[in-house]
Amino acid sequence: MPSGKEIRTKIKSVQNTRKITKAMEMVAASKMRKAQERMKAARPYGEKIRRIAANLAQAHSEYRHPFLAKVDGLKRVGLIVVTTDKGLCGGLNTNVLRLALNRMRELEGAGVSDLRLTCIGNKGLGFMQRLGANVVSKVNGIGDTPHLEKLIGPVKVMLDAFQARELDAVYIVYTRFVNTMKQEPSLEQLLPLTAEHLHDDAAHRWDYLYEPDSKAVVDELLVRYVEALVYQAVAENMASEQSARMVAMKAASDNAGNVINELQLVYNKTRQAGITKEIAEIVGGAAAV
Repeated sequence: MPSGKEIRTKIKSVQNTRKITKAMEMVAASKMRKAQERMKAARPYGEKIRRIAANLAQAHSEYRHPFLAKVDGLKRVGLIVVTTDKGLCGGLNTNVLRLALNRMRELEGAGVSDLRLTCIGNKGLGFMQRLGANVVSKVNGIGDTPHLEKLIGPVKVMLDAFQARELDAVYIVYTRFVNTMKQEPSLEQLLPLTAEHLHDDAAHRWDYLYEPDSKAVVDELLVRYVEALVYQAVAENMASEQSARMVAMKAASDNAGNVINELQLVYNKTRQAGITKEIAEIVGGAAAV
């Protein structure tokens, strides 16, 4: 059995660790609210631009943007993997990387010969580099607030490759925010834009006046629309990250409290055993005298 001094040292160590996890829990809770507000604020913009893109895509049947062109049989595929820069957020990164890895295996089994990856976040980048995957672009160090200008460069590598017919499809893997206690890894097809992306429930169709011309407007709008989808995915992932980190740190703090209580009980038993032993020795010595 360890001595009382060793147990006191262990209790002190666990108490210091609990202070750290408690502080991280409070910081994550503060950042989580801001991330959720940022994610919700981006949704109306994404919905409005989706409706406009749906109207334009259906109003100009004579012109098909490359983002709308479908290819039979996938041979070259791009995959955008969105993860976090930091850890200590439970199984969030593990789940999304497992989904990405399963999808990569499915594509390779289906005969895909060229698989290119864009990694957003340090955790995904490190995993894919260790795996030996073909990472063509990356971005990390995004911070607590996603900025579209930092995301455009790596994502544009995939968009340009698709427009140049070097890729047949582009997918994005990220963690979708459901609520504070639940985050789901999601896989979506980014390009070509599907009917699900451009489905419009509006009963009336709007016509537009184009300046300078319809082709230039549609080309620019669909690129902005895809960028908005990527931004929304990163915003969802950040909200999921802070929620998962808050829950993980709360669980760590609770577990530290349980460990402290158990160690305190062992310390009390050890101390009582020592006192009892000393009393027995004194009584035994007195009886011998």
